[in-house]
Amino acid sequence: MTSLPVIVGMGGINAAGRTSFHQGFRRIILDKLSEEARQETFVGLATLMNLVSFKDGLYVDHLGEAIASNSIEARYGEKILAGTLIRKIESNHFDPDATPWQQKIALQAESNGLAFTAKKRDLPRPIPSTWQVSEIDEKNVKVFIEGTLEVKHDSTRDNPIKAAGQFPTGFNPAVLYNSRYQPRGLQATIFGAADAIHSTGYSWPELAKHVSPDEIGTYSASVFGQMQAEGLGGMTQNRLKGERVTTKNLALGLNTMSTDFINAYVTGSVGTTFTSTGACATFLYNLKAAVNDIQSGRIRLAIVGSNDCALTPEVIEGFGNMSALANEEGLKKLDGITEGEANHRRTSRPFGDNCGFTIGEAAQFLVLMDDKLALELGAKVLGSVADVYTNADGIKKSITAPGPGNYITMAKSVALAKSIVGEEAVQQRSFILAHGSSTPQNRVTESLIYHRIAESFDINQWPVAAPKAYLGHTIGPASGDQVAWALGVFEYNIMPGITTINAVADDVHDERLNISTEHWQCHEMDVAFINSKGFGGNNATATLLSPKVTLSMMAKRYGNEALSTYHDKLIEVEQAREQYQDKADKGQFELIYKFGDGVLSDDDIDISKDEIAMSGMTQTISLPKANPFSDMV
Repeated sequence: MTSLPVIVGMGGINAAGRTSFHQGFRRIILDKLSEEARQETFVGLATLMNLVSFKDGLYVDHLGEAIASNSIEARYGEKILAGTLIRKIESNHFDPDATPWQQKIALQAESNGLAFTAKKRDLPRPIPSTWQVSEIDEKNVKVFIEGTLEVKHDSTRDNPIKAAGQFPTGFNPAVLYNSRYQPRGLQATIFGAADAIHSTGYSWPELAKHVSPDEIGTYSASVFGQMQAEGLGGMTQNRLKGERVTTKNLALGLNTMSTDFINAYVTGSVGTTFTSTGACATFLYNLKAAVNDIQSGRIRLAIVGSNDCALTPEVIEGFGNMSALANEEGLKKLDGITEGEANHRRTSRPFGDNCGFTIGEAAQFLVLMDDKLALELGAKVLGSVADVYTNADGIKKSITAPGPGNYITMAKSVALAKSIVGEEAVQQRSFILAHGSSTPQNRVTESLIYHRIAESFDINQWPVAAPKAYLGHTIGPASGDQVAWALGVFEYNIMPGITTINAVADDVHDERLNISTEHWQCHEMDVAFINSKGFGGNNATATLLSPKVTLSMMAKRYGNEALSTYHDKLIEVEQAREQYQDKADKGQFELIYKFGDGVLSDDDIDISKDEIAMSGMTQTISLPKANPFSDMV
């Protein structure tokens, strides 16, 4: 019997806001929400962005004056809208109008040469052959140069890439806990993992005590590592800037650190730890590993995620020089703008007339458990993952070009869904969360894949949504953004349209697709296909089942009486979830950060021939007894 991996918690942060309780999804579809949900969304974003805070039972502004929750939109609505989603790059990252760089200057000496004084300790080693150095005193020297002296000097340039999907303006994860000179991506990891755990309605110890410590797994990665000055950025830049590389730069920069930080500072897990990077499909690569482990029974409880906060001049220039990013010139040409700036809210235009993608930042995490544990705990079922498929492209000419692998992943995912929920459900109640990167090549190749799959399975008007239109391409966590949207569609029955385009481009293969330019009310959906296409041939597609389908499957496996007991337990869990949502909407996030709290020593470990017991852990770890190769020895 194969265990079903059930999603019971989600958390994180991206340009739309907090992931838990669909805050970020609700920011996208604001105009389709009820008045109550709309107000809740504005209040939660206002506290997240530090426009208001909650003190002594009241929402207050920066002056400490009370403000009613139903007045927050009227007062701060424009700031909240302007400070979320894709927008011009803000100064906490860098100035896109004056991006720092080193300008080379060749100084040509006049007839009498070039002379200057310097401290002896500041002289380069070795001394250039054209330099004549004479000592002034013990500490200072005079340098005389004939010919040319090449220097590099601090300068700025007008960056052609000016927009990105950034965390909401004013949100700063560093101040929410003792972040100890940590890179932004790891700060976001702490926030996202805690948000996901709290959203379950359980504390982590309450979840972990129900399974053996080695039945817990953590699966996460970042594609770029941590590129800020506190991580790899500092390691590669500091010496060139005349500064020292710190003791933390290398370690904190590793792409495994999002997994490592969760184990070391959030959960204290000693179970499976796993990091896989697959370019833009990284979140799904890690989800695949967790799903496979849960299906096989090796793991019963897992945290899965990814982070990338790589909004640095270097990363943006790298993508920009590949002609991958939408730049000012291309956007203005598309919109017929001759003066002024491009519209930085509409830089990402999946499946429309476009000129490149827009980079973003995010941290996305899920809590999954097997169906039996979800039933036992009365955990809230947000959906389930039937499987994740990953396939390569075969021989390539360009390493970044798309290939046939995505045909395989999509076809297998749709075929699997058909075998589980039936042909009619796939044809009438499934939808696609597209990779939708917003490049001219992607709009053609990805839409052709969907068209041909739709032909093969006789699907018409297949709904396609594209989160990158609003969030940008967050790279590693991008498919996590897509999963969060899928769970939002399951919850609200609203399909987000691509409002950043005026129309679907003429070369898009949309004969069998429903790519809307407006948000629309859809009927209850059963299946979501999460599709991702990464550089190098890293293709992945996940088959997500709705909460309704998941609970129906659990009822068939365990019986209606067991489901009735489950729903009784769920009442208390829902109350705990609502309590956290209320706190989070008030800006009281209760981040989990256990720096040095509960470190295990050698004396805390008891080992016998049958099991290992560890201090502070309810259950023991059983050692293998059966020979898996008994037919061979």
